[in-house]
Amino acid sequence: MNTVSQTSHSIRRNTIIKGDCIEVMSELPNASVNFILTDPPYIINYQSRDGRKIINDDNTDWLKPAYAEMYRVLGRNSFCVSFYGWKHADHFIDAYRAAGFHIIGHLTFPKRYTSSVRYLRAQHECAYLLAKGSPREPEYAIGDVIDWTYSGNKLHPTQKPVSALMPLIDTFCAPQGLVLDPFTGSGSTLLAAKTLGRSYLGIELDPAYHAIASERLQAVN
Repeated sequence: MNTVSQTSHSIRRNTIIKGDCIEVMSELPNASVNFILTDPPYIINYQSRDGRKIINDDNTDWLKPAYAEMYRVLGRNSFCVSFYGWKHADHFIDAYRAAGFHIIGHLTFPKRYTSSVRYLRAQHECAYLLAKGSPREPEYAIGDVIDWTYSGNKLHPTQKPVSALMPLIDTFCAPQGLVLDPFTGSGSTLLAAKTLGRSYLGIELDPAYHAIASERLQAVN
């Protein structure tokens, strides 16, 4: 057991911790969460049409340390779903494998609209299904193409729709499980977990989004 497992973070459930996810996760016990669903920076220095940006979206310094901590805190024979930026898929895959994860699936989320246009029209999001150890196959295997409903990005420049996240939690996390999102943003993963009756733990570095996510969760009974 990690020597820092008795810190206050180790016993928190159904909350969002404000801080750097690498530092916060380092204070969590080994194998203390049951499922990870997260949407980290895509390393593309993204700026929305209204000028909003994302912390650490311009560097890879956090990438391997963050996934190493995710692997450590995730229970044995458990799943992780991670969105990623296709432009730097090699960096993400390298970080997954360096941490110890096995890539066991790939998810595509087709959009009914175009996010941007350059050489192609950007009309989908994607995520990897990762495994620690050898988790059992789900009783019902969902499809690897999941419908995407536009969130409007009102609360966060890359806000994910709760409806697209719920099937992932329902499939890959047991009803008594604890869902971790180290890059909480506006809290969509946590809201999906709460809606499904799962415990959740979020971590968010940006104080503004930490406040938004906290308010969003508190508004749901």
